[in-house]
Amino acid sequence: MALLSVDDALARLLAGTSVLASETVPLHEAGGRVLATPVVAVLTQPPFAASAMDGYALHACDIQNTPVRLAIIGEAAAGHAFSGKIGAGEAVRIFTGAPVPDTADTIIVQEKTKRIDDTTVEISESAALNKNIRPVGGDFKQEDTVLPRGQVLTPAALALAAAAGHDAVEVIGRPRVAILSTGDELVPAGTRPGANRIVASNAYGIGEIARLHGTEIINLGIAPDEHKAICRAVDEAIRQKTDILVISGGVSAGDYDLVQDVLKEAGMVPDFWKIAMRPGKPLMSGILPANLPLRVLGLPGNPVSSLVTAHVFLVPVIEKMSGRTYAPQILTASLKSPLAANGSRRHYIRAIAQHDTEGEITVTPLANQDSSLLSVMAQSNCLIVHEADAPEQTKGGRCQILLLEHFPINC
Repeated sequence: MALLSVDDALARLLAGTSVLASETVPLHEAGGRVLATPVVAVLTQPPFAASAMDGYALHACDIQNTPVRLAIIGEAAAGHAFSGKIGAGEAVRIFTGAPVPDTADTIIVQEKTKRIDDTTVEISESAALNKNIRPVGGDFKQEDTVLPRGQVLTPAALALAAAAGHDAVEVIGRPRVAILSTGDELVPAGTRPGANRIVASNAYGIGEIARLHGTEIINLGIAPDEHKAICRAVDEAIRQKTDILVISGGVSAGDYDLVQDVLKEAGMVPDFWKIAMRPGKPLMSGILPANLPLRVLGLPGNPVSSLVTAHVFLVPVIEKMSGRTYAPQILTASLKSPLAANGSRRHYIRAIAQHDTEGEITVTPLANQDSSLLSVMAQSNCLIVHEADAPEQTKGGRCQILLLEHFPINC
């Protein structure tokens, strides 16, 4: 049977994924989340005419012929208004953010003035009406929609919501991602493995990829290759109202690969298994209807394969559930060394991208692409996307690269 292409698998995966329900959260917990409803201002900003500069509030008609000396009759600072009225030939010392006195119609900046004494200031230049005055509602007015539905809450958006009078917002839910590692050979990190054992490392990389995209992580630990142990872990994922269950290892068809059997017994409706990609061919997808429903992704056990498939498949699912539009960081780069012709599966090649002296992005594929080598993956800041059946590419040829979150391109 022909393997499913990466693009077809991803399309099926996203078609079966829904945006999560909304919830109301305090602003300090809403960063990076997506608004489920618009934010409408309950305040006007600024609520009064405010000074944009340090200087003097006065009548513009008094400084048309300069230099001219005016009498200082008071002071206005942020949070402290001048309560009197400014008459002809008078000025009020004012600071940025302070309310503009009712009868003033311009602000002259202090750099254009000279303080003669405690009661007199000399103005050296004229100023137009309303110069350096921020009008009432100059930023937004009460009942204005300041943030639309679907807006990602960036730092500036959070500040705007707060300024508009809100301390909480309604946002799309945060996906809960449970991660299970399977295999008799695995021991926890920090444990010295005995004979025939290795440290379980995949959950840390997968978990960080998911965390960087705003999820809540549930670590289900390690399940040995035993039916009951895997079943208990799946039950725990359901009990904790998980949105995505990621299982690393055990999804192939060997005698000790029990994950698919356990999931089918639990009611999983399988979607697909085996993808035309490397590394990462034995990837499984399905739905457990018992919960929200629960999306299940079975990733390969090889460390690099699990990370690559998490970038290619898990991230888009998280982004859709979170209400964001996913756009992988795909760039065009120039090869610094040749690529051999590819076979029938799309190859994600670990590589290092950087800018050359002319600002062009160049990319160097790393020598050893064995899917067990985490040391090579840790050096990489991108993956070359080498399409199925692509011919040999020479040095200097153009290729597509997928940037990885954990590394920028070195300048």
